[in-house]
Amino acid sequence: MAAHSDDSHGPQGTSNGLWPTEEEELGVAHPDREILEEPLSDRLLWEEALLGKIRTMSVLQRNVLLDAIHHCIKEHSQLIWKEVASTGIQELLAPLNLELKQPLEKTFLFHIYGLILRESANEELVRRHLADLLELSHQSANQREGIAAAIGIVSSSHLPAVWAALEHLGRTRFLRTAFMSPDCQQPDPDRPWRWVGCTSLLCYGQMALHAREQILPWVDNIISRMVYYFSCSCYDNILKTSFLSATIILMKALKQENSTRSYKFSQIPELIQCLLCILQKEPNFLATLFRQKIIMVIVGLSNLRPSLKPMVKSRILQTCLQSLFMLPPMEKLKSCLPPLDPAPDVMVLYKKSMQALDLLLQNFISENKSMDEMCFLLQHMEPWLQSDKSHECKRVVQTIFLLLKYVVDYVTLTEEATPSLLGHQIGLLVLLWRDKDPVTRGHSHQCIYLLLQLLIQQKGSMEQFMYLNKMKNFEAKARRESEMKFYNMVKALNRSLTVAQHTQLILTLLEGLGSRSRLQCDLASQLLLVIFEDHGIKVEQVAEILQGLFQELPSVVFKSILQTMMRMVTLLGTQHTEETVEVILSLCHPSDRQVLPLWKALASNTRLARKVLTLLYVKLKLRPPRERIRLSQQAELISLLALGTIYELLYTREYKATVRWAFAGILVGLLTQLHYLFELDAVEGISDYQEDILEMKPLSPCRTCLEALKGLFWTTNYWEVFAYLKLLRGWELFEHLETYTEGVTLLARAMAHYDCEVKAVLGQAVISLKSSEERDNIVAILIITEFALAADCANPNQFLNSQELTQYISRRTMDNFLSLGLNNPNQLVRAISLKGLSSILMHPKKVVLLRNRLAGLLDGFVKPEPKDLLGLMEILGNILLHLGAQGVGAASLEMAQHLLPLFEDEQAPVRGRAISLFGDVICSRGKKHQPVLKSYAFQALVPLLFHLEDSCPNVVTNTKLTFLRCAILLKWEFRKELFGKLAWGHGLGAENDIFIYMVESNFGRYHQFLMQALIYLASPHKNLKHTAMKFIGGILQEYFTDLCFSLKKGDLKILRKYMEVLKQDPDSVSRRFYNSFLEDISELSLFVRH
Repeated sequence: MAAHSDDSHGPQGTSNGLWPTEEEELGVAHPDREILEEPLSDRLLWEEALLGKIRTMSVLQRNVLLDAIHHCIKEHSQLIWKEVASTGIQELLAPLNLELKQPLEKTFLFHIYGLILRESANEELVRRHLADLLELSHQSANQREGIAAAIGIVSSSHLPAVWAALEHLGRTRFLRTAFMSPDCQQPDPDRPWRWVGCTSLLCYGQMALHAREQILPWVDNIISRMVYYFSCSCYDNILKTSFLSATIILMKALKQENSTRSYKFSQIPELIQCLLCILQKEPNFLATLFRQKIIMVIVGLSNLRPSLKPMVKSRILQTCLQSLFMLPPMEKLKSCLPPLDPAPDVMVLYKKSMQALDLLLQNFISENKSMDEMCFLLQHMEPWLQSDKSHECKRVVQTIFLLLKYVVDYVTLTEEATPSLLGHQIGLLVLLWRDKDPVTRGHSHQCIYLLLQLLIQQKGSMEQFMYLNKMKNFEAKARRESEMKFYNMVKALNRSLTVAQHTQLILTLLEGLGSRSRLQCDLASQLLLVIFEDHGIKVEQVAEILQGLFQELPSVVFKSILQTMMRMVTLLGTQHTEETVEVILSLCHPSDRQVLPLWKALASNTRLARKVLTLLYVKLKLRPPRERIRLSQQAELISLLALGTIYELLYTREYKATVRWAFAGILVGLLTQLHYLFELDAVEGISDYQEDILEMKPLSPCRTCLEALKGLFWTTNYWEVFAYLKLLRGWELFEHLETYTEGVTLLARAMAHYDCEVKAVLGQAVISLKSSEERDNIVAILIITEFALAADCANPNQFLNSQELTQYISRRTMDNFLSLGLNNPNQLVRAISLKGLSSILMHPKKVVLLRNRLAGLLDGFVKPEPKDLLGLMEILGNILLHLGAQGVGAASLEMAQHLLPLFEDEQAPVRGRAISLFGDVICSRGKKHQPVLKSYAFQALVPLLFHLEDSCPNVVTNTKLTFLRCAILLKWEFRKELFGKLAWGHGLGAENDIFIYMVESNFGRYHQFLMQALIYLASPHKNLKHTAMKFIGGILQEYFTDLCFSLKKGDLKILRKYMEVLKQDPDSVSRRFYNSFLEDISELSLFVRH
């Protein structure tokens, strides 16, 4: 009979080698043998006969034979029959009558050794020989296998003794070697014991194999020791192959034991973790079937009870998928192999490894026949579905296809489940429809159809099943992708997916828009457009979809994709406007520039833009009382988000027309919102704002509201109203609750004067007056009353011209509204209502009385020494305000005439009030007197220009406004630019611009400006005098040619007269001016002929 030999063993090692060769290390694993298929009954046929002969031997014969075999094994690393003859073993083996025709391997002696010990009834003898056996060298692979084989055979009769011997070995030899060479690199003095752990692993495997029906009570202890030895040993190929061999043997034993199915194992996850560690450390090439064997062992272990927990299965999937999918492409797999003889067939190795993976996945889904399990498996393949490497993507799609094909053909999903994650996985597969690899494209299409088929089978819908088959046939015939193909697929997905799954599908396609692959981006955008245009989005999906879209915006590379995304937002806004607005408000702070494109997309058509702005206005009015708001919640108030958004949209070109359309509502909303913020005491940052400093941090709520209020007038081109308040520092009145009502009053007055949306604002004010909110009543009554005071009263019994209040509302209706305010619980509202009811609009007979009073007061200007000019001008101003523009009549001309000289009054308050009142007078609306008023305005230009440099700041403030009002009356071309310089300009640059705006807007009248400026050369106020010099110098330099034609000889005499005075002036600046321009004046004399 021939001794058992393993064909998978590599070449044997030398007897005197200190290190095992690579062939010896790999030989233990049997890489080419089909695992888990060889039955236990395939033992050598001669074993039974051998046992019979051993049993006939006496105890003495057995002992002698045991000692001889032990001595032989210890002295020789490998034995053949010729060596046996010379050692005397031949005589000892003669009674066994073995007919050995082949060389005798040492493992055969281990086999006999184990059989003899197994048959021994002497426990002490067994323990002694077990100890001797384990004390042998563990350096050779054959030695380790032989020891393990003998140990396994003995354990079938003496299991406790074997266990005790291995425990002792672990506590002594193994622990010592483990601690002496922890880094596994430096040679240790106990070299023969280095691989004692590997021997132990093989021993435990053999114990399990020979334990038979005793296996289950011992199996958890055996597995725990295997895990321990693997974890505590230095990792190398010998440990790897030993552990894998032991695990394979263990699985063989468990497979042959019928009661295994009912037993609950406790150590399986730990054993699997060790196998996964081996798999993780495999090199990135295929030279053996280690990967296949490990996965197949895991398949077997996963069938044991209890079922693996999701976390363990997850680790299995991650490791196995990574080990196979990340291998180099097939064309490189062979080239990256190390030199091997013979060279392995890489294709066969790869195919078998992938088949093992397929079997693992099929095993998992067969254990848990549910869509949840399917999604769980697919979830672990997602990283490779998104891989940039074509071969990885190809492998995973093929694996998914085979899994789905198996489920459709052989598995009936018993548990009805609708995991939302499936939508995400479908999206990832859909994004591969235009992959460059044709195999990937084909499999991705088939995967979608198979998944849809599973979903339809779950629902049991025959109609959908027929539709899917019809569509599949259509797709098979289609040579190229088309819009109809997308449309059909979208229809099928809409019918089959739940809302949550559909949402995940869309979110995945949105992620595809950020890809750097143009093909994938175009595919995702086309599919999304089909979904959106087909009204495939439900209300409950809007929030997640918009959030996903917003998150993807920064990663989008292609401009056309961005445009498509904005088209989607438009479609979503059109279909679900309110929900879309709410979600966009919640995405981020309104000042974040990333959210602005979404708002712009909602302004793509007028109707949608108006709906959006209306919704923002409605949300602006959602103002919970202060006592119901926590301090931490204040920033999250929907009204504050709406406020910030409105502020941003004011400066967005796409909303310009819509803001103009909603002007009145926005205005009243902002005014009441500001009052609400005062109620909340949210005034931080409202007064320390600086317009000329650009800061990236968001404005405070109160400041945002005020800036939005200002921006409303500026962006809608009602800049005159903005300028009126700016130059009077009226916007500052809105910074404090105490002056808030003054600010609203001044704003309403400016709006009435410049006819700024009076009708619409009045309508909104009337609505607010009927509100139950006190703040609404206050704003409304202030606006209505001020409009009433500014109304024209020339024709009180009929509706008047288009610029007047009575065009929009009758006197009786106004009376009703103001009377309504008398019943308001708020004292301020009642008081202002009384003021409105006392206006001339409500009492036209007051006009005659006030006009007569005005005529008498004007005489006060012509008295030799007028007393209390300030008081007189204050009264005149009030009368002017109450009478209205046309109500003053011709008196306005006389008033303007009297006010001009007061510009040069010694008292700064008189100068300032005269300049301010002059501005009110020239802005009278009466067309009859407007030409004369224009002439007065022209006369005032030079004095006003010079008083911009007045020593009194209040005079300068009043001068700026009156100068601008003159420019508006005279219809200068650069009025808005002039205001900008007056409001924010500084230094010589601003002065020069204002000079140019003034002179260029009065073409041909330069000489008049020159003559008006001359008198200031004699001014006692140095700042006015120096300003006049700069102005005159500018006229002489820039418009010298024009002066040659427009000046007269008499004008030159006056010019010389004022210039000669400067010659002796003690002021050095005056003398220098004289010397600088004397030559110009002399040259000018040569050209003036008349």
